[in-house]
Formats: sequence, structure tokens, C-alpha cells
Amino acid sequence: MQTTFSIGELAREFGVTLRTLRFYEDKGLISPQRQGLTRIYGRRERARLKLILLGKRVGFPLDAIREMLDLYDLKDGRTTQLRLALARFGEQVEVLRRQKSDIEQAITELTRTISVIQGMIDARETEAPKTATPALEAAE
Repeated sequence: MQTTFSIGELAREFGVTLRTLRFYEDKGLISPQRQGLTRIYGRRERARLKLILLGKRVGFPLDAIREMLDLYDLKDGRTTQLRLALARFGEQVEVLRRQKSDIEQAITELTRTISVIQGMIDARETEAPKTATPALEAAE
């Protein structure tokens, strides 16, 4: 198994830009080793990047992701990290459920509005005479 990775390898593997990796480094979320100007990422940094991207995908802000990642460095057998993660994940599930409900309601309302507008258009088209006006003919 590969133990070190270049910035380009990680960017390709995770589908992110080099700029994204440098941003996460600037924010202290990952800390590659340096050989001159070259960044060398280990398995730890790769795992942290994977967790960062998972956290972002499910809607966690970077501050919350950092807090959970920082707990990996504690020497308590990771119980503290697991408890915090459990609490945060539960909270995020509730946030996502509310968002899902809001989205479903918005889709229902928009679908209803589309039906009403389509009905108005259909009614006007059946009531209006089918003769074209000179202005319409010129526009076509």
C-alpha cells in the first residue's frame, strides 16, 4: 500500500483542485510534510482529507470538521472523538431532514404553480382566435 502521496495524486484521487488542498492546509486541517517546496502527504493526511470531504458533502462547516479532526489527536482511545462525532452526526441528520422536508414542500408548491400557469396558458390559447396578427407574422 502506498504510504506517501503528492499533492497532484491526492487532488486526482479525490477530484479536488490543488488550490483546495492548499486551502485546507492554510486552514490547518491537513499538514503535509515538506521537502523543499514539495508537499508530501502521508496516509494520515489522506485519511483526514477523506473525512474533510465527507464532512463537507453532508453539510458540516469547516470549523465543525476541524473540531472533530482535532479530537483524533487526543490520547483517550478516541472515546471523546466518537462521542462528539455521534452528537454532531445526529444534529446534522436533523438539519438534513428539515432541508429535505423544505425541498419536498417547495417542489410540491412549484409543481402546483406550474399546473395553474399551464392551465391559464391553455385557457387563453383556446379562447383566443387563431388568426395571426401582422406583428406576429413579422416576428416569426
